[in-house]
Amino acid sequence: MEDKTLIFGHKNPDTDSVTSAIALSHLKNALGFNTEPCILGEIPKETAFVLDHFNIERPRLIDNVKIQLSDLDFDKILPLEPSNSILKAYNHMNAHKIRTLPIVDQENYLIGIITMKDIAMNAINGDYRSLNTTFYNIKQDLNAEILNYAHSDINGHIVITAFHDSTIIKQQRIEPDSIVITGDRYDMIEHAILTKVQLIIVTGDLEIPELLIEKAKVSGVNILMTPYDTYSTSKLINQTNFVSTIMNTDRLMKFRIDEYLENCRDIIQTSKHSKFPVVDEHGKYLGIIGRTHFLNPSKKNVILVDHNEYAQSANGLVEANVLEIIDHHKIGDINTHLPISFRNMPVGSTNTIIFQIYKESGIEIPKSIAGLMLSGIISDTLFLKSPTTTYFDEHAVSILSEISNINTSQYALEMFKNGTSLVGRTEEDIFFNDFKEFLIDGYKIGISQVFTLNFEDILSKTDNYLKLIKTVHHDRDHYVTLMLVTDIINEGSYTLFESKHDSLLSVAFEMHVEQGTFIRAVVSRKKQIIPMIINALNMLK
Repeated sequence: MEDKTLIFGHKNPDTDSVTSAIALSHLKNALGFNTEPCILGEIPKETAFVLDHFNIERPRLIDNVKIQLSDLDFDKILPLEPSNSILKAYNHMNAHKIRTLPIVDQENYLIGIITMKDIAMNAINGDYRSLNTTFYNIKQDLNAEILNYAHSDINGHIVITAFHDSTIIKQQRIEPDSIVITGDRYDMIEHAILTKVQLIIVTGDLEIPELLIEKAKVSGVNILMTPYDTYSTSKLINQTNFVSTIMNTDRLMKFRIDEYLENCRDIIQTSKHSKFPVVDEHGKYLGIIGRTHFLNPSKKNVILVDHNEYAQSANGLVEANVLEIIDHHKIGDINTHLPISFRNMPVGSTNTIIFQIYKESGIEIPKSIAGLMLSGIISDTLFLKSPTTTYFDEHAVSILSEISNINTSQYALEMFKNGTSLVGRTEEDIFFNDFKEFLIDGYKIGISQVFTLNFEDILSKTDNYLKLIKTVHHDRDHYVTLMLVTDIINEGSYTLFESKHDSLLSVAFEMHVEQGTFIRAVVSRKKQIIPMIINALNMLK
């Protein structure tokens, strides 16, 4: 089970959410924790520029934090190979108190399963005369001494020399494929050697003449000497067969390590079996899972940055342990069963809060991490021009620019230029790049915000965007669907929208609003747009 805490921002990641996840993960790891930054979607151009600029690897993309079999502490039962004997399998299972044993090939691919029931049924109903195994399996299981080794493969029928020698010879009971079990019956041993049987097992630790051993060498006949008597040997010999002779190979019920718990639970609970093998994506064996593992499954540990609402977070968050939240947005709907660390400050960027945590922890901020944090603050505050900007953001930018040795004015312009480029992007890509949904007093609202230095390109395609907005509006049953095209230089936003109330946006912005209207000094979705819409909804009730 992977004991690693995942740190991630919201869906439709932006520069602040991605860089804050990386910066916080670095801080946590420096404090001795085991964390990994992740993202919940494809990163935008601006963020890609930032990561490349500071030579930072892109975080791992995840689409959910649902409980998977990999999160469970399943049994790491050591498997056997098909060439091992049934007796070895039994002893292995008995020693480890297990009733289900996986069988794998030499590359660890799962090829079969045996159970204690299979071994018991073979002991009762198995073919007592046939033997298919190796010389060394028999030697090991019978605790035998080698008198002569001629070949490894043993595949034939078992003969116990209970009859008189003349009867055995007359009835031709011993043949070349025979495995002969005998005591110190020298005439019988010599006859078996002359017949060139596959194996002679001498019981009772009884010595046989050296001359017979020499004849066996010449004839290529295997001879073993076991301390067990003939009765005990005849009981054990069948258990030296390959385990492959009794293993189940058809329609094996197995689960991949990346399977989700919710998809496996019903299958396992209704199956007649109680244990199931777990394999990796290639079919290689990893362990055994049983019904008891589903009683108290381990959950993924997560830390949320730059959001605190289920709708904006990873799918399956209710199945995860939320350990901590660091955010600068309004308090959302995420709840936990136990108290957690919840750091929420009315500042312009989550990175500003993380900067403060670095100072409190006494951890030095590396140059590259400082550059990431600086980028996140510049992005979320529109280079300190957003109304969300506070003294704490300005102070953080001042310190982080010194650490990273960045000319903030030049760097901010370059970052925005790369991030707002619309080349090669479809209308859908642009609209959903920074799109968020909100539920306000029962009203479902969708807001897309596009920061660009080339707003004319979008306004020239107004009809296309209005068609897309109308589709999203009806498909998602929004009360209002709004697209803000924010002009970073002139500090304002153009509006494209679809609304169930014709006057909602006009009331919200206190001016007549139609398609393409430029609203001066409105650049913040969190600090301006949402509060204005809430106020308008209350006024229009």
